[in-house]
Amino acid sequence: MAHDMVALPPVAMSLGKHWIIECYECDRDIIDDPAVIEPIMLEAANQAGATVMGSHFHTFEPQGVSGVVIIAESHLTIHSWPEYRYAAIDAFTCGETIDIDRAMEVFRDRFGTDEVILAGDLNRGIMGQNGLERANAISIRQVEAVQSWRRKYEREDAWGILTSVDVHDCSPSLIRDEEAVRKFAVDLCEKIEMKRFGDTVVVDFGENERVSGFSMVQLIETSIVSGHFANQSNNAHIDVFSCKFYEPNDVAEFTKDYFQGRNYTLNVTLRK
Repeated sequence: MAHDMVALPPVAMSLGKHWIIECYECDRDIIDDPAVIEPIMLEAANQAGATVMGSHFHTFEPQGVSGVVIIAESHLTIHSWPEYRYAAIDAFTCGETIDIDRAMEVFRDRFGTDEVILAGDLNRGIMGQNGLERANAISIRQVEAVQSWRRKYEREDAWGILTSVDVHDCSPSLIRDEEAVRKFAVDLCEKIEMKRFGDTVVVDFGENERVSGFSMVQLIETSIVSGHFANQSNNAHIDVFSCKFYEPNDVAEFTKDYFQGRNYTLNVTLRK
């Protein structure tokens, strides 16, 4: 019995592989130090089986690191946001021997987190008999990114916004100065254009060593600004809650500069 021949589809090839790696809840001190990040990236490249050709890393102000490791197969790059305890890593290779899982294990171990996610695995430079392979080679779930807190606030029709900032290694003399703490509250309200309601309340809690330090409360017409200044750690913990929008990064950077902190972490919550 004769059988009809079934034509096989043309086989496409790609010039390279591109992995997108997300690292959450990292140790903020590690991902804010290029002298620490660089050897981690080099170790990851070596563990993955890449041939390292060189590297370059740069520190940003007030914080954050960008860097690239050049490998014979292409490159690995990183950019970190210590304030969010997050690092974004891209790995591109034109070779077939790179073991990306081994690289991810290095990131997981060295960045002090279990939240290392392979968010994308892409074929780059699709080659084939025609353009059909290019059109169908990659299926990506499209997610509309919102890179502005104001846009996100407006798009989600939020009732209010809460910003929590932890500023680390502040000037001991400033966080122990009652008038400096009081002035900070006044100046911050002016910075983010919030109308104060009543005077700033500053109280010194000194009996328990763990919580020793000034606490501050300032009512505003749209809610409240509060903070605690910990003598034990020299950290400042600031919360701003308002049903009127303000820019969270302005709060974080103003607080860091005012109290001469080393760096900060930032959490933002939209209230509905």
